Amino acid sequence: MKRSEINKALRELEAMCEKFHCYLPPFCHFTPQEWQTKGHEYDEVRDCMLGWDITDYGKNDFDKFGFSLVTIRNGNRAMASKYPKVYAEKLLYLKEGQYAPNHFHWYKTEDIINRGGGNVLIRVYNSLENEEIDYESDVTVHTDGRTYTVPAGTLIRLTPGESIHVQQYLYHDFQVEEGTGPVLLGEVSQCNDDNTDNRFNPPVGRFPEIEEDEEPYRLLCNEYPAAKEQKKR
Repeated sequence: MKRSEINKALRELEAMCEKFHCYLPPFCHFTPQEWQTKGHEYDEVRDCMLGWDITDYGKNDFDKFGFSLVTIRNGNRAMASKYPKVYAEKLLYLKEGQYAPNHFHWYKTEDIINRGGGNVLIRVYNSLENEEIDYESDVTVHTDGRTYTVPAGTLIRLTPGESIHVQQYLYHDFQVEEGTGPVLLGEVSQCNDDNTDNRFNPPVGRFPEIEEDEEPYRLLCNEYPAAKEQKKR
């Protein structure tokens, strides 16, 4: 992706958060220049990959594959003694035409919540013992205190305020329902680890390769500089 595309997407997500009164923590507003001055007091942001994120799934076609998001809180299972949080929270922004490919998580369970805007369609499948997609068996769905069963591949529609619980090994993809407009999603889950806990089927990338055609508006969660060491007096 071009840096200009990323900057545009982050500004759109920022505006969507403001529209629905989802206020972001201070570290989300740091400029790239300000990050150069931050010391170890912000190690949690670096180590737990908090902040802005973009994925195009390695397709280089962001308007069709991918979305923008911001991780507000998270733990780190590999550094659990330092970061004991067992939960995470994100906000995701999808526009019409964008698609998040089919995947499941080995470790985390999550709730995906429509926080405002259009409707989101989430397709669900069970997984087989070999971790392939089960196109045959019915899927048990949990939405806002309701448990019911649907055929494999059913699209679950979430209107603003509605949510779905996604358990481990449940394949799911999602997109905006055509004609309803962009959507702001919330996600609450166990600790998030995008490096080790996504099983995409078929396999895709996660983080974009970036073409630097303009200066970054915000740094992404995998771009933070090392902590600035404080000079000893």
